[in-house]
Amino acid sequence: MTLLSTKPRRGRPPKVSRENHDTKAELIRSGLEQLTESGFAASGIDPILKRVGVPKGSFYHYFASKEVFGLAVIESYANYFANKLDTYLLDQTYSPLVRISHFVENAKSGLERHHFTRGCLVGNLGQEVHLLPESFRPILIDIFLSWQQRISDCLKLAQASGDISKSADCEQLAECFWIGWEGAVSRTRLVGNATPLDNYFQYFIASLPR
Repeated sequence: MTLLSTKPRRGRPPKVSRENHDTKAELIRSGLEQLTESGFAASGIDPILKRVGVPKGSFYHYFASKEVFGLAVIESYANYFANKLDTYLLDQTYSPLVRISHFVENAKSGLERHHFTRGCLVGNLGQEVHLLPESFRPILIDIFLSWQQRISDCLKLAQASGDISKSADCEQLAECFWIGWEGAVSRTRLVGNATPLDNYFQYFIASLPR
């Protein structure tokens, strides 16, 4: 009796595996677009599937429920946004406050690129928290805290370099930054331009204790 070889084949990985991975990633990307535009409660599965062009059975092959799907979208967005923050806030080429301004300009460009139809996914979900599965709440809180920590660390560097007062409470300032930021992003979507975001950031920088 001849046994089948167990050695892995050389060359490309199996096509089906690659397609499965791509389909799941495309569903998450489509979900991100849909949820940033319409929110979680108002978003059905059908528009998400239509963007990708896959049947509903494919969706439930990857995600047991809309809740599980939503958690996957949140995780993907959180990773993307954390990387963006790190790109700017850890850039030692610039002073700490300039790093924050570069992040703001990049975020503003993203809003303009999508004609102000999309906002911050985490901020949007926070506004509809009472309509969301309870499993979302602690995750959203943790994401905001991680963002606050990044801004706080950057402000502490500004403190060390003498750009803001040594007595400044950087943790509190970072919390205020994100509370104001989410409101400014929401207003930009309402009015269809970046003026609220510009006004907010100018006020935040001017109000830092020197």
